[in-house]
Amino acid sequence: MRPKIDDCWFGNITVEGKRYEHDIIIRLSGKVRKRNKQLSKAVHGTAHTVSLLEIRELYRKKAERIIIGAGHEGQLQLAREAAEFLKEHDCRPEVYPTPEAIEKWNAAEGKVLGLFHITC
Repeated sequence: MRPKIDDCWFGNITVEGKRYEHDIIIRLSGKVRKRNKQLSKAVHGTAHTVSLLEIRELYRKKAERIIIGAGHEGQLQLAREAAEFLKEHDCRPEVYPTPEAIEKWNAAEGKVLGLFHITC
């Protein structure tokens, strides 16, 4: 069951009434987890580029797409090799500023993963 994202402000996001003050991922099961930014930071020197390592950790078989909230100003990017991995696995990445990504997430159907950056 996909949880509804209630709202997002700079520095926090609320999912099903629970407030998080860190980036999150949402699994196919609906479980909300803290984003492991260190996987990307170790490769790119920044957590603003989502690495192949991070995508491999997030990806699950049968996922049809991943909605990525790129931050309020859209600063987060998906690394080229991460995008290629998703394409090879028939999982379409969709990257939007986080407020727009939340709208897409709440309206989404099918098997969707989520990654939401809550600052810049």
